Amino acid sequence: MKILVRILLIFCSLSPVLLYAQQSLEGIVYDKDTKRRLGEVQVRNLNTQKYIYNDARGEFKTAVKAGDILVFKKTGYFSDTITYNNQSAIIVNLKENVSAIETVTVIGRKNPDDVLNEIKRDYGKAFELSQPGDIFSVGMTGAGLNINSLYNMVSKEGKNARRFTQFIGKLHEENIIDFYFTPELVRSLVGLEGEELKVFMQLFRPTYEFVTTSNYYEMVKYIKSKYEVFKLHPNLRPLRELPDIKLDVKKEN
Repeated sequence: MKILVRILLIFCSLSPVLLYAQQSLEGIVYDKDTKRRLGEVQVRNLNTQKYIYNDARGEFKTAVKAGDILVFKKTGYFSDTITYNNQSAIIVNLKENVSAIETVTVIGRKNPDDVLNEIKRDYGKAFELSQPGDIFSVGMTGAGLNINSLYNMVSKEGKNARRFTQFIGKLHEENIIDFYFTPELVRSLVGLEGEELKVFMQLFRPTYEFVTTSNYYEMVKYIKSKYEVFKLHPNLRPLRELPDIKLDVKKEN
């Protein structure tokens, strides 16, 4: 009986310490400007040097004790530090640090304009045929038809050349998108790798119009905003491409 009493006394004396050590803190991390929730934020306890990452909804839960110093860090944002003072929950707002975005160096990727110039040099005749020029010409003897231009316009060879150059034009636009929307850039900003990176690149490939009218920082914001969508729908996959269907459509009389 005396032993049992001693055990109970020891447990009672230690219980405040146990309770003190087992406190937990919950919270949510937001972007200070956009007020959207931020995921993948590192929450480090400087007293214990232990750390966790919050979830895709910006929420976290970590063990703390009074006086612990917590640091919240995320790539592209200023870090924030708080001292735990027996709060049950906190809200953390991180300010984006645009100047801290890493510069991505692309090695071995040709400039799209250089690629287009090489194609034009190698297929100069096709580009010449695709632009027939003026059908009517004016000379010393008056106005007349330019036979070469007329031939280039109506001939099968000229039509094929125009289809070819249209394809090259579309390819040039895709090359421009690839030049700026790169796996290296996406990986450095959001940390995706492997199959997830490939799926993200397919799902959120920007348009040619966006790429040619936006600057680097707008591209960064675009990638980050799409990553938030991607995290909410991790099983989202691009649709399978449909085969080309040729329709024999006749003109109405």
